[in-house]
Amino acid sequence: MWTFTICLGILITGYFTYGRYIERLFAPDGRQTPALTKADGVDFMPLPGWKIFMIQFLNIAGLGPIFGAIMGAKFGTASYLWIVFGSILAGATHDYLAGMLSLRHGGESLPEIIGRYLGMTTKQVMRVFTVVLMILVGAVFVAGPAGLLAKLTPGYLNETFWIIMVFVYYILATLLPVDKIIGKIYPLFAIALLFMALGILVMLYIHCPSLPEIWDGLRNTNPQADVFPIFPVMFVSIACGAISGFHATQSPMMARCMVSEKSGRPVFYGAMITEGIVALIWAAAATYFYHENGMGESNAAVIVDSITRDWLGTVGGVLAILGVIAAPVTSGDTAFRSARLIVADFMKVGQKSVRLRLMICIPMFLLAIGLLLYSLRDAEGFGKIWRYFAWANQALAVFTLWAVTVYLVRERKNYWVTFIPALFMTGVCTTYLCIAPEGMNLSHSLSYGIGCMCVFVAAGWFLMWRRRECENRK
Repeated sequence: MWTFTICLGILITGYFTYGRYIERLFAPDGRQTPALTKADGVDFMPLPGWKIFMIQFLNIAGLGPIFGAIMGAKFGTASYLWIVFGSILAGATHDYLAGMLSLRHGGESLPEIIGRYLGMTTKQVMRVFTVVLMILVGAVFVAGPAGLLAKLTPGYLNETFWIIMVFVYYILATLLPVDKIIGKIYPLFAIALLFMALGILVMLYIHCPSLPEIWDGLRNTNPQADVFPIFPVMFVSIACGAISGFHATQSPMMARCMVSEKSGRPVFYGAMITEGIVALIWAAAATYFYHENGMGESNAAVIVDSITRDWLGTVGGVLAILGVIAAPVTSGDTAFRSARLIVADFMKVGQKSVRLRLMICIPMFLLAIGLLLYSLRDAEGFGKIWRYFAWANQALAVFTLWAVTVYLVRERKNYWVTFIPALFMTGVCTTYLCIAPEGMNLSHSLSYGIGCMCVFVAAGWFLMWRRRECENRK
């Protein structure tokens, strides 16, 4: 438990130290925000700071910090380090700067921000890539919650019923103004999720289980270590619990509701640190489960159900499960909402009219339903879609980090805070694409070689661009 406690302390300290440094680096000021200058009663709408934090936290806290952390715990104590330092140095920095850039540029969606700094070609690619990723999120975040709801309700309310109900909810949350559903129920869902994490945290210290410590070594404890090496597989598995490109697609929605730039650190940086804490708690709880029951169980929902019921009792377990259900459902609905806003931005279509919103949403929902039906039909379908989502999620983070790095260079600010994470995540994504069974399935040595080469090419390309940028200023 010492390693867990130290890591928890570092996460909290990181918000007040490194988070404050990143805030000073960006330098928020008192200018008017898009919520005030572009208010439309649908997406641009002032909301209280505490509510924006709750919504942002629930937006980004999908299955990643829970299911991802549980799967990542199979890799041993190295997972703790990635959650802690990934959250502070990469994830929260990525979320804050992406969110603040959206705030500075009138609530722009992520592809527009990336295109602003990486060029028109990249913008066009990111428009398509991001919308597809959002639809993947909406599809993969349906089956899990529906299955858990089916367990908690009478037999006639089966998984199919709950899938339909979740999709009906998605449609309403995507189409209605942000304050009608999202603004009202998200704080309640966030409380449920935080209750779950706090309950597990308290029980960890009550039971004080014997967990492996970091000074015992960082060996890969995954039963399939030869197939799933720590690098890069763990860094993709624990996506939302450390860094996630999906987060940057959600930040513009909250940037359109903030009334002060100075709310950025608690909303963007703080929500990511909170998510990192949730991920760390579940990684520790899962480590305990694996040591008690072995690592044969790979269904994260089963592990969640077992831990919550054993530690929190029936009532507490049900409340905790509701928190687990709320996280992916609320990430799914805002994924569709974000996709609508992205399409509306590049098509220059106003969103005051319900008819125009429907025109954008209907094709997206039809595609998501098709993906969901495929995942249910094929035994391996869901796993494939999830792995594609996980890689695409981290790839999007790479583009966002590079865009923010270009911004910092142009503003003559310390670009190393995103340059290093951008290089690291470039290596993670390219190596994973080479090594993964659903990718090119190359040998480990060749995959690592290609990954290193891509990192060197990216670094060289960036440094040459920076030299030209500096010369043009003279």
